[in-house]
Amino acid sequence: MTRKIDYGKLMHAAMRGLIQRVLLDVKANGLPGDHHFFITFDTMHPDVEIADWLSDRYPGDMTVVMQHWYDGLEITDEGFSVTLNFGDSPEPLYIPFDAIRTFVDPSVEFGLRFESQEGEDDPAAMIEIDDSEDDDSEGDEKPRQDAEIVSLDKFRK
Repeated sequence: MTRKIDYGKLMHAAMRGLIQRVLLDVKANGLPGDHHFFITFDTMHPDVEIADWLSDRYPGDMTVVMQHWYDGLEITDEGFSVTLNFGDSPEPLYIPFDAIRTFVDPSVEFGLRFESQEGEDDPAAMIEIDDSEDDDSEGDEKPRQDAEIVSLDKFRK
């Protein structure tokens, strides 16, 4: 039996967990210093809750800014709700974490981008693991390969 480790899905879950933790901290302590967020999300995601006029105006994706004025920030394991001001008109939004396409804090040049949507299989992000217990075949073993070690220093600024 062969199963796969879906590294892409695991990374997306970890990145969404990071967003959740950041928002929980902002709820508890407010936005520190110059921090602010640009959050782009899929307005057609089935669990997104926004006003009809917003989904009509942004049929696909929308970027919201959390900076000077926001209210009612609530965070769950699945997403967050917040009221934002659109031209002096406060509007409540609910954004599931898996609807987020980008999360950027330009004050510290930090950003996350979700390249593929949940449920898509990215073969480059998966590794197959052979769980079969056919150990009685001597000589048919595949040679082991060493893991490739990649230095992250070349990606740092």
